[in-house]
Amino acid sequence: MKPLPPIVSQQEWQAAQERMLVKEKQATRARDALAAERRRQPMVRVDKDYVFEGPHGKAHLRDLFEGRRQLLVYHFMFAPDVHGWPDAGCPGCSMFADNLGHPSHLRARDTSLALVSRAPLANIERFRKRMGWNLPWYSSDGNDFNRDMGVTTDQGEAPGLSVFLRDGEDVYRTYFIKARGLEAVGTVWSLLDLTPYGRQENWEDSPEGWPQTEPYQWWRRHDEYGIEHSGH
Repeated sequence: MKPLPPIVSQQEWQAAQERMLVKEKQATRARDALAAERRRQPMVRVDKDYVFEGPHGKAHLRDLFEGRRQLLVYHFMFAPDVHGWPDAGCPGCSMFADNLGHPSHLRARDTSLALVSRAPLANIERFRKRMGWNLPWYSSDGNDFNRDMGVTTDQGEAPGLSVFLRDGEDVYRTYFIKARGLEAVGTVWSLLDLTPYGRQENWEDSPEGWPQTEPYQWWRRHDEYGIEHSGH
């Protein structure tokens, strides 16, 4: 017989549930405070001109923004010495990619999402087709991007997520997280919380002048962004 939690009365369960909710609300407020601090974190200019290979040819780092202000780059482990090479990427990174939501919701907040791997583009395209993924995925084969971003070291490869902000032609790195820090990332809200502008909702504690709108009202089904609704 498999082990089970204790079985109690409805009253005892409700009391335990309410005690847990107190702690969960404390954790939510702590996450909100951390996100507010993250929106005030300084940034560093990216001066090196990284050139990637993508489905439409060569692309510079600023091209990965696709014209938007913010960019999330997931450093997908797909390289020599990573499990599955040369036919498949890291199982953990593959699980992470499976859980990424439709990019339209991020794009509605002026944010792009792209995957970057050291594997040649041909390997990436074969594996992408196998997995059925449609997210933009670029090869950094031949440049120093992964090493400069801290995910390729002399000790090997690590997964990670870098956040960038574009101001005209200038690109800045604002945030980085890797390893177990990625475990809580994957929803639209948790991903936007990593960016300098956040969810861009007016309840957030953000610096003066940050873009903000009413919460909820900007949410759409992923095929409805940009559509004027008649109310029917």
